[in-house]
Amino acid sequence: MITVNPDGKIMVRRCLVTLRPFRLFVLGIGFFSLCFLMTSLGGQFSARRPGDSPFTVRTEVMGGPESRGVLRKMSDLLELMVKRVDTLARLENSSELHRAAGNRHFPVDRLPPGAGLMERIQAIAQNVSDIAVKVDQILRHSLLLHSKVSEGRRDQCEAPSDPKFPDCSGKVEWMRARWTSDPCYAFFGVDGTECSFLIYLSEVEWFCPPLPWRNQTATQRARKPLPKVQAVFRSNLSRLLELMDSRKESLIFMKKRTKRLTAQWALAAQRLAQKLGGARRDQKQILVHIGFLTEESGDVFSPRVLKGGPLGEMVQWADILAALYVLGHGLRITVSLKELQSNLGVPPGRGNCPLTMPLPFDLIYTDYHGLQQMKQHMGLSFKKYRCRIRVIDTFGTEPAYNHEEYATLHGYRTNWGYWNLNPKQFMTMFPHTPDNSFMGFVSEELNETEKQLIKGGKASNMAVVYGKEASIWKLQGKEKFLSILNKYMEIHGTVYYESQRPPEVPAFVKNHGLLPQPEFQQLLRKAKLFIGFGFPYEGPAPLEAIANGCVFLQSRFSPPHSSLNHEFFRGKPTSREVFSQHPYAENFIGKPHVWTVDYNNSEELEAAIKAIMRTQVDPYLPYEYTCEGMLERVHAYIQHQDFCAAPGPAPPGARAPESPFFLAPNTTHLKWARNASLAPGAWPPAHSLRAWLAAAGRACTDACLDHGLICEPSFFPFLNSQDAFQTLRVPCDGTESEMNHLYPAFAQPGQECFLQKEPLLFSCAGSSTKYRRLCPCRDFRKGQVALCQDCL
Repeated sequence: MITVNPDGKIMVRRCLVTLRPFRLFVLGIGFFSLCFLMTSLGGQFSARRPGDSPFTVRTEVMGGPESRGVLRKMSDLLELMVKRVDTLARLENSSELHRAAGNRHFPVDRLPPGAGLMERIQAIAQNVSDIAVKVDQILRHSLLLHSKVSEGRRDQCEAPSDPKFPDCSGKVEWMRARWTSDPCYAFFGVDGTECSFLIYLSEVEWFCPPLPWRNQTATQRARKPLPKVQAVFRSNLSRLLELMDSRKESLIFMKKRTKRLTAQWALAAQRLAQKLGGARRDQKQILVHIGFLTEESGDVFSPRVLKGGPLGEMVQWADILAALYVLGHGLRITVSLKELQSNLGVPPGRGNCPLTMPLPFDLIYTDYHGLQQMKQHMGLSFKKYRCRIRVIDTFGTEPAYNHEEYATLHGYRTNWGYWNLNPKQFMTMFPHTPDNSFMGFVSEELNETEKQLIKGGKASNMAVVYGKEASIWKLQGKEKFLSILNKYMEIHGTVYYESQRPPEVPAFVKNHGLLPQPEFQQLLRKAKLFIGFGFPYEGPAPLEAIANGCVFLQSRFSPPHSSLNHEFFRGKPTSREVFSQHPYAENFIGKPHVWTVDYNNSEELEAAIKAIMRTQVDPYLPYEYTCEGMLERVHAYIQHQDFCAAPGPAPPGARAPESPFFLAPNTTHLKWARNASLAPGAWPPAHSLRAWLAAAGRACTDACLDHGLICEPSFFPFLNSQDAFQTLRVPCDGTESEMNHLYPAFAQPGQECFLQKEPLLFSCAGSSTKYRRLCPCRDFRKGQVALCQDCL
């Protein structure tokens, strides 16, 4: 109770001073309570469109006079609540307070005499509760009214039995039970009614047929494709540097690299433009989402950029961005989940609903982390658009690991893989397996003047160790190796440290600490030898060293490292065996630039060091790792790789075409007949096909290399027939079709031929002593194994 007496004047006045902000607080509670109730229940009044305010819906469902009267009563209650608060505010005037105390009665309030401030607040709260009851009454009435209005089309809001939409009724059942499990359904207008389920399942998803009483012209109106624009080569990369941002150390590293290589990218673009001769190239809209740099994936790389951590992934991503931009395509770059959702048009919720708009990107480049994030947030749109995705995959994903069902049944399931993509959608750092697309990266290319300066400035007895982290120097057996090397050469290291010299680095090694890239390049230009300790596997540094005139010395692995015997490869979606630290350098470059020896054999190691000191080598860089080589390769992929186009069915009653193959004169392999009309427009062109029956236990990758060719998995469908075996004169007593990543193949004993049943399992990798595999091979451009001679 608030009493008025001379002794209490100060107390009353203090209470009244706080009344004004409290009045605003109570009024705010009342108003926002009403808004909350209307917002919470408004979505259930009707199937509203995304973005409509809940207050705009009531004119559609509350059109009757009775419901308008209830709304008027609710408005009167709110107005009454405001008047009460204003009446309380007038108590600030002490004379008015005395009059109110004398009257003991507020005609508007209808409260008993002597009611205090707390009682008035409770009365206001009760009125808010009354409003909630009225809203509930309105909801019940509006649903009843809505059912009456829709009575004429009640039968049209039942799940139809249409053989073209066999999943419709099951999806409606699911929606009945789970439509509240994700807010995205309400975002698209689902309100718990049968009609809203069918509208959603026919217009947002595609499990039910369109409802005949809906506005079909508005429903089927699709976004008009933008007019095609010709891509124009770019030589100024300043806009790309702006797109890359500087929020993370990894992005700063990538920007510095791109800026340093700007002149080489510009020169490469000029050369490729001349080679293409003005051929039209359509500009693509491309999203690049670097998933491993997002906070949601942990972003373990950025904190290690300045501490000697691995930079191979950042090198490759920087070069991919540069290549796409220089080729003239539209580019959007994201390194956070929020940016990804915004660019894709992900609806609010938990990721169960499709995108709110057609995908505005022709291509999406991402990694395994980004792939997982897209699947979680794109709903059914992921399945629809996954053919546009290109996955940057350092070590590769073989078909046996990519096919989810097959991998699960046959023990190929790993933490990565099992995405059921076309294996060519995985793009690797080196050409590990032709089953994937070789993306690569670039190394700095020297002009002739620079090459001559390097040759004249080499120190014949200077060696640099490949390893920026101290842990690499802990590897077993390195002490013996370094002691032998120290007898002949001055050894340099670039191991990161903060204050004290790392104890893992021997005292006779001159450690420069972690060097910026330009300074590291200068060190390589003076050195004679670049030494690998066996780890890291297949990084860019050995190619940089060879390009700067160094000899690369590495260890031979016996037995070879693989997922079966080495922790690093365990869980990776590949069965590849690695015979050295850098297989590409060993197999595609070799001596005199690359020496692979057994570090445990002291005599072999010492003899190799002596021979290297006597050998003179020129700086060498494979064409496919130059800026021009990468531009050429990426251009060909963008222009020709289309994993969204489904093969058209053969016309009914059409006769099987004549065999496109003929047996080579030496009867060892098949060739493609140039006049064959099968597979027009195939890429690579089908006429480059050569097919061999491999020896038992031999993979197609190796069988093709034995003939100086590359295995081409896109040619497998042409060979997957009895005709191919017959033309090759293979004695098939029987032919079966099964799912197996080694098929098509010929089994001995048994004289049985096997065809592939699942196109995603066509694989150049894999072998078995039980089978002789039928292998498709092709030629390749000099210095560019990813492309055939006619592929550009």
